[in-house]
Amino acid sequence: MVQLFFIFFLLFMADQELNVILRKARMYQEYMQMVPLPTRKSSLIPCNSWMGLAASMKELYGQPLHYLTNLSMKQWDYLRIGANDEDVPLDTLIDPAKAEANIWLIEEMHRNTTSPFFIARLWHGDPMYHVYIDAIFPELKDPSK
Repeated sequence: MVQLFFIFFLLFMADQELNVILRKARMYQEYMQMVPLPTRKSSLIPCNSWMGLAASMKELYGQPLHYLTNLSMKQWDYLRIGANDEDVPLDTLIDPAKAEANIWLIEEMHRNTTSPFFIARLWHGDPMYHVYIDAIFPELKDPSK
């Protein structure tokens, strides 16, 4: 009987934790949808890696990138490990303007189409998810004006 109670207690706590994470994911996704994408783009940013390009873009435009975009940049850099051109700077392999445009397209997709349920599921499985959430808070337009 005690074991059954303990199992129900653990399930209840996991459900509560998931609800908190889902609420955070909803708030995050709503916020990211309110952040306008920059209108001026295509500065030729020199870069050695996808994560380096993303970091330069964040600094240049004062914009956060979506959690999923940051994960994509990390994954794209991992794809290069062991390749013949692993040590070649990214901007010599791919036109920097095209690389930046690619990131903005992915960013637009993540901001506008990602389900908070999907984000919550990822966050629930990764206790270090906050590492890929940018602490950049651009000034938002007041929707009441």
